[in-house]
Amino acid sequence: MTATAKRYSGTSRFIHWIMAILVLGMTIVGFLMVREGLSRPLQNTLFISHKNIGVLLLILIFVRLFVRWRNPPQLAPVKLAPAQELAAKVTHFGLYALLLIMPLAGYIRVRAGGFPIEALDAMGVPALVPRSEALAEAAKAVHFYGAYAIAILIVMHIGAACFHGLVKKDGVFTRMWPPVGKGASG
Repeated sequence: MTATAKRYSGTSRFIHWIMAILVLGMTIVGFLMVREGLSRPLQNTLFISHKNIGVLLLILIFVRLFVRWRNPPQLAPVKLAPAQELAAKVTHFGLYALLLIMPLAGYIRVRAGGFPIEALDAMGVPALVPRSEALAEAAKAVHFYGAYAIAILIVMHIGAACFHGLVKKDGVFTRMWPPVGKGASG
C-alpha cells in the first residue's frame, strides 16, 4: 500500500468487521446474561457462549495487532480539528486496550473462580491462573466496569463513523467500509 492509499487493507477491514460483530454481540449478551428473570438454560447458554467467544476475541485481537504491526496503515492524511484528532486517538487507544483487557479479565475471573471454559477444556488447555476468590472478584470488577467503558467507546466510535460517512463525507468512513474488497481502491 502506498502513502496515498485511501483504504485499510482487505485483511485489516475483514478482521475489524469480524471483531466488530463479535464485540457488539458479546456486549449485548454480557448485559443480558446477568439479568434476573432469565430461564436457567438460557442463562447457561449465554454464559457458555460469552466465555468461549471471549477466547476467540482474545486470539483475534492478537492477530489484529500482529497484522497492524506487520502492515501498518499508510493512509493519506485527513484534515481534522485538533479536538477531533485527539478524540479519535483516545477512542482508538481505549478500544484496543479494552479489546485486550476485557477477554483477559473475563478469563481470569472465570478460571480463578474455578469455572470451565468449555472450548479450552475440550482442547486440554490448563488454567493459566490459580484458583483464587480474591483474584476472581478483582477480575470481575475490571470486567464489569470495562463493559460499560467499551460500550461507551463503541457508541462513540459508531457515532464518529456515521458523522464522517453521512455528514462530513471526508473519506474516513470509506477507509474501513466495506469489510471486503480491494484494499487500495477508493
